[in-house]
Amino acid sequence: MRHIIWDWNGTLFHDIDAVVAATNAVFAPYGMGGYDVDGFREVYTRPIWTAYERMLGRPLEEGEWERMDHAFHEHYHRLMLECGLAADALSTLRSWEREGGSQSLLSMWRHEMLVAKIAEYGIDRHFTRVDGLLDTFSGGHKAESMVNHLARLGVDPENVLVIGDSVDDAHAAQHVGARAVLYTGGMTSRRDLEACGVPVVDSLADAIDYA
Repeated sequence: MRHIIWDWNGTLFHDIDAVVAATNAVFAPYGMGGYDVDGFREVYTRPIWTAYERMLGRPLEEGEWERMDHAFHEHYHRLMLECGLAADALSTLRSWEREGGSQSLLSMWRHEMLVAKIAEYGIDRHFTRVDGLLDTFSGGHKAESMVNHLARLGVDPENVLVIGDSVDDAHAAQHVGARAVLYTGGMTSRRDLEACGVPVVDSLADAIDYA
């Protein structure tokens, strides 16, 4: 493997506390008690509206997903200011660069915010390409975004390792014929990650050993 495609939220960016707190704020008007991190991981899935339906115990009504998604991001963008890079994110990016490998970033977070945030942390120079979500609403699957990202990179998927924190990252990698390693620092339980049949690690440094 000579190219790594990184995920952002829950992988390089350690934002699980902000995600859980923002989700709790969205569901507070429904009279629902708050989740802790472990409880949230038990119900989390993608697409995110499926997780919301699981939390509510019913299908979402017309327009409800859009309202909830908007509310989530209002809360998240306030709470994420208290978050930072994963503990070994910077050292791992530098380590892979020293190994002579290339790396890029593919996220389902909003593109303009993603670009600004990685520039703020001074890590943008590590990536040959950065792609975020261009649609108004988030929550879909990552596979098609992965197809487009690889096409723009011009990299053979056989030479690619995808590192992310969700089942969706593994499915996106499999969709294009790349390999995947899943990291336990994000929104998905270890049980669900291990069910994907790909390596699961507790640190980003361990993840690049598979590259």
